[in-house]
Amino acid sequence: MHRVIVTGAAKGIGRAITLRLLTQDYEVAAVDIDRDALNELQSQAVGNLTTHCCNVANEAEVAGLFSSLRKTPAHGLVNNAGIYLGKALGRYSESEIVRVLGVNMLGAILMSKHFGNLPTRGGAEGVIVNIGSSSMHGGSDPVYSATKAGLVGLTKACAKVLAPSIRVNLVAPGIVDTDMFAALPTDVVTWYRGAELIKKPLVAQDVAHTVSFLLSDDARNYTGAVFELNNGFHL
Repeated sequence: MHRVIVTGAAKGIGRAITLRLLTQDYEVAAVDIDRDALNELQSQAVGNLTTHCCNVANEAEVAGLFSSLRKTPAHGLVNNAGIYLGKALGRYSESEIVRVLGVNMLGAILMSKHFGNLPTRGGAEGVIVNIGSSSMHGGSDPVYSATKAGLVGLTKACAKVLAPSIRVNLVAPGIVDTDMFAALPTDVVTWYRGAELIKKPLVAQDVAHTVSFLLSDDARNYTGAVFELNNGFHL
């Protein structure tokens, strides 16, 4: 049984990814900073699930997480943890900028670093899937957009330096119906939906399906790739 580590696993897209992987008989290590939400996930999930409370932006906590996971090498890592404040640049405080950069970028860097240092997987290749956003093209929240653009660079660089033992790809969803984007103004959502070529709105399960494909051997020839999941909004 393959183990996959999923960050930001307790809610939204991360939760959908976790539940999808459990149905495919993966062993999932669900990582989140919200212990109550992890407990709720644990109570409702069916399958081989372990939960781990960890701040991915804190290297000591990340190192402790991987130390506890070393006995069973992981096949995959899904860097999904992220925060979105939905602010104009001028309204950001320095502490808010540091917080968003910490979770969205530093967290993915630290998790990838420690995943790359795990013991051999018995000859099987490893896989990292980063969860980006169509905001990498430029969105209304410049700090969030900067972190998601940065993940593209991280993905491509890690694909090079971790090859051939680890494949690294990125999924960049458009607007997904989750709590994170509930704060988006109605007019922005209406404009965005109107520009989508496929009219069925994205849900978290759609992202989970793409992630499960990239973790599988069916995607063995993909690395350093960006999968834009946005109903054709960005061509």
